[in-house]
Formats: sequence, structure tokens, C-alpha cells
Amino acid sequence: MNNQLAVLLKSSGLDTVKSAYMLEKFNDYFAIAEEWKSKATTIVVNDEAQKPEMEMARIGRLFLRDKRLAIEKTRKELKEQSLKEGQAIDSVAKVLKGLIEPIETYLEQQEKFVEFREKARLEKERVEAELRLQAELEAQEKAKQVEYERARIENEQLKKEAHEKDTAMQVERVKAFQKEQQAIIEKVKREAQEQLLQKQKAEADLKAKQQEMELAQVKRELVRLKRTCLQIVCPKCEFEFEWEE
Repeated sequence: MNNQLAVLLKSSGLDTVKSAYMLEKFNDYFAIAEEWKSKATTIVVNDEAQKPEMEMARIGRLFLRDKRLAIEKTRKELKEQSLKEGQAIDSVAKVLKGLIEPIETYLEQQEKFVEFREKARLEKERVEAELRLQAELEAQEKAKQVEYERARIENEQLKKEAHEKDTAMQVERVKAFQKEQQAIIEKVKREAQEQLLQKQKAEADLKAKQQEMELAQVKRELVRLKRTCLQIVCPKCEFEFEWEE
């Protein structure tokens, strides 16, 4: 790691004294980062019972955090010297933080294995609950659509049946009206026929009565003539004859 720090300081443009000073300030941190890079990978937590490993991860993380904070403090102190020194310090600190932070993050994951796993479990449950709720809402909406369609079809069927029934009733009313009218016409015809027959009978009775009266008159006249023995003259041929009993 010294070589990497030396290359960084050389490319920074600092003079030898300042480079040596910075090398002295940061050299140990490179060694610490290298050491914990290997050491951290030996701490692997897969079970809640691994309390020692979690504690070790915690100790390492806190140790590296202190180093990282110390680096940041040193960076601020050195940066105040000059802008060029600040740029070099920033570069070195950035590299160092780039080395330490992944290790720190890894150790935090090992240290807080239970907490992170619980958060992951809760997040999974939250997502699953949201998915279930969404599925239920979609199912309810689908059921509403199905019920709406069923009600619409049933309503259309009822309208159709009502229309057909109304049409049938209208047809029956028309038929009944026509039948009633036909009955009235038939009744009028019968009454007219009866009146005609009555009139004809009355005329026939009157004519028969008149004829009867005329015949009676003739008979009475003949009786009268017979009684008086008058000469009878035929009104047609003017033949004269006497009445004989």
C-alpha cells in the first residue's frame, strides 16, 4: 500500500518534504485498511446464535470508524496548509475512504445481521401485503364488473319480456275490440233483419187484413144483392144475370 500512497503523492506535485510528511500521516492507515480487508472476510454471520462473530464485527466496525474519522480529521488539518496540499489530501482520503467504507459496511452487515434480516423480512411482508391487497381490490373490481354485466343483461331481458308482453296485450286488446265491434255489427244486422221481418210481417198482416176486409165487404155486398134480387151486371162484360141461391 506504501507504493500506492507514494504514487499518489508523487502525482500530486507536492515537494519531497510535504510528500514525506503526508506519507508519515497516512501510511499506517493503508496498512490498517489492508489488514482489515482480509480480517473482515473471516467474519461471516449466518445465524442469530453467532453472537461472538457479531460482536467482533461491531468491534472492527467501530475501530475502522475511528480510523476513518481520524483520517478525516487529519485531512482537514493538512488541507488548511495549502490548496495543493488539500487536493492531495482529498485524493488520498478519498482512496482511503474507498478502501475502508466497503469493509465498514460489510462489518456493519455482519454486526447487525439480525436487524437487517428483520428489516428485510418486514419489507417482504409489506410488499406481500400490498400485493395481496392489490389482488383483492382487482378481484373486487372484477366481481363488480361481472355483476354489473349480469344486471345489465338481466335488465335488457326484462325490458324485452315487458315489451313482448305489452305488445301481446295490445294485440289481444285489438282482437277483443275487433271481436266486440264484430259482435255489435252482427247484433245490428240481426236487429235490422228482425225489424225488416217484423215490418214485412206487419205489412203482410195489414194486407191480409185489408184483403179480408175487402172480401168481407164483397160478401156483405153479395148478401145484400141477394136479398134485394137485383140484376147483376158484370162490370167487365156488362152481362146481366140474376142472383140465385
